[in-house]
Parts: sequence; C-alpha cells; structure tokens
Amino acid sequence: MHNDRQSKQWTAVCRLDQIVPNTGVCALVNGEQIAVFHVLDGEQRVFAIGNYDPNAEAAVLSRGLVGSLGERIVVASPIYKHHFDLQTGECLEAPEHSVSAYPARIGDGQVWIAA
Repeated sequence: MHNDRQSKQWTAVCRLDQIVPNTGVCALVNGEQIAVFHVLDGEQRVFAIGNYDPNAEAAVLSRGLVGSLGERIVVASPIYKHHFDLQTGECLEAPEHSVSAYPARIGDGQVWIAA
C-alpha cells in the first residue's frame, strides 16, 4: 500500500521552541522560502506555506500576523493585509493569488516540513 507520508521528503527546519508561539519564521527548504508558523491555541501546532506574497510581490508572509477568521487559522500579510489560510495556502481576498501549503509536524522537539 502506498503511503503518501513516506513518499515525501521530511526536513527538520528548527526546534519548536525557536519559534515564538503565534508567530512565523522563514525556512529555506530545497531552495524555496517557506513560512513556518507555530500556533498555540490550546494545543501546539505548526503550519507551512510559501513565504512569497503574490499580491505584494515580496517574500514577507513569515512576518505576518497570525489569527483566525471564523474557523480558519490565517496569517495577514504585513504589506496589503491579505489573509492566507495556514492549512491550505488560500488567499481569502484574492484566491487567484493563493500560495502553496506544505505538510508540517512536530517530532522530537523539532519542526518538520515535507516539501
């Protein structure tokens, strides 16, 4: 049986405690900038999306403000304040400018990204 989790290349990008809760950092994985977020909302979770904001044409999403809109956990881009869903990468205001989302997990105190 084919297991999707095993087919991806998981990369440890940093220790979880190196990311302040409810903020993001930028990691370079396979030559691509990925915004990695540590969300603490009753449980510790991590999310990873592309760092490049196509609305602003700048690699800034890791510096955005993390919050929620309804049930969605989002980051607001620091430039034009567009909201990106941290689970899917969808840009809520301009879906045509959505970004990639990557599997992310916590293991042995490390943040792991599959890209």
